[in-house]
Amino acid sequence: MKTKTLYSIALAALLLISTGGVAVSKTAVIKIATLAPEGSTWTEIFNDLNAELKTATNNGVRLKIYPGGVLGNEKDMIRKMFVGQIHGALLTSAGLSTIFDEMDVFQIPFLFNTYDEVDYVLKKMDGFFKKGFADKGYILPSWSEGGFIRMMSTQPIASLDDLKKAKIWTWEDAPMAKAIFYEAGISAIPLSLPDVLVALQTGLVEVVYAPPSGAISLQWFTKTKYMTDFPLMYLIGGIVIKRNIFTKLPPEHREILLALCSKYMDILKLEVRKENQEAIEVMAKHGVKLIRPSEKQIAEFKDLSIRAMNRQIGKSFSEKIKDEVIGYVEEYRKAKE
Repeated sequence: MKTKTLYSIALAALLLISTGGVAVSKTAVIKIATLAPEGSTWTEIFNDLNAELKTATNNGVRLKIYPGGVLGNEKDMIRKMFVGQIHGALLTSAGLSTIFDEMDVFQIPFLFNTYDEVDYVLKKMDGFFKKGFADKGYILPSWSEGGFIRMMSTQPIASLDDLKKAKIWTWEDAPMAKAIFYEAGISAIPLSLPDVLVALQTGLVEVVYAPPSGAISLQWFTKTKYMTDFPLMYLIGGIVIKRNIFTKLPPEHREILLALCSKYMDILKLEVRKENQEAIEVMAKHGVKLIRPSEKQIAEFKDLSIRAMNRQIGKSFSEKIKDEVIGYVEEYRKAKE
């Protein structure tokens, strides 16, 4: 018997002895980062997704979640994906637009009035946006959401004049918000999400904005007394995974991962929508007062937004995509008349 053959037999025997006669099964671990706090609906849904993923792939694929911004803000997460420290992230529109700038169109204030409008536009534009991410080296298995954003404050904010007199926080990763504050002549204070609660406690900022359920998860509602009761904009989100990591998975595991991401993000959207409504009621019970601006005051906010967004065309989202998205919104509204 040739020496090479003897070596192969010996090596196989050694592997069988060391594994107790059971073939070695390697688990692909996909590292995912998110700003969502530990214990929130977002992370609980991810845990459920992960559990079914491990079962469906016979432990061939699992997710490792890094919640609560422990790996930094969304720009940090994207940098870590680029160098391979992590493989994916659950991002908001601000982070998504860092990868594919046309996503900034979803940060246009007052773009949507209802969730049905959101769902209609996403169904129409899904292929375009997913191709945009694919061209950048990412797959986007499914959309998620934070819901409609509202202002919360330590003093009542009903008008643009009220806003100009207050110390306003702006998310350092949100260029659309910066554009609006610049247009209004407001010097907003840029902070990362983990720093906002302390800033409210110390009086560094007096006005913040978030979906109601997010304000509860982040505990901001405990330091604010008022909520301006009209939605500013819709906060979209999505899972992104590096394409080179995804394509290393066996084809059947890729299909399972895509299907489960879609299934659980649909569950997440329903939960988030329900929780946002419940969160407003919870905050009201805890003494947060709802401030309803007049139609004239709302019109002033909208006019400001239009001026700011017109300046952003070409800097981030294109006029073509803005017109296409608005066209689908109007198409939906006409069909419902």
